[in-house]
Amino acid sequence: MSDHCVAHATFSLERTYSAAPARVFAAWAEPAAKARWFAGPDSGHRLDFRVGGREVAQGANSDGDLLTFESAYHDIVPSARIVYSSTLSVRDKVATVSVTTVEFSPAGDGTRLLLTEQGTYLDGLEDPSWREQGTSQQLDALDTELKESGTR
Repeated sequence: MSDHCVAHATFSLERTYSAAPARVFAAWAEPAAKARWFAGPDSGHRLDFRVGGREVAQGANSDGDLLTFESAYHDIVPSARIVYSSTLSVRDKVATVSVTTVEFSPAGDGTRLLLTEQGTYLDGLEDPSWREQGTSQQLDALDTELKESGTR
């Protein structure tokens, strides 16, 4: 018999980007752009960005275990809001189930992005602080993507 545990956590991350809301939103919606900042160069990534669409990113953790992040899109308001639910699996075990809302709003010549995630973390396979740190790193990578793409 194994021990099963559940932890619940919510976090919000805010960023301001020097690109217009339409451009920041496009970096979430365009498969090639999203793969660069979200999944990384050594990961597999598929994106069907529409209500009812799915996204799958796969890669390995530092122990070599297969990680699969799968999302379903529930609400998309162009240049304003994205709502999706996700699972993160380690090998074949679900580690996390979450709901994420990403809000985009004008901030001067740029964009204020607010990401809020509510997560259920199962059996100690992922810690809420790891998810928050990883998501923060992805939002930093989004900033790099926007700067390197040279769009505003």
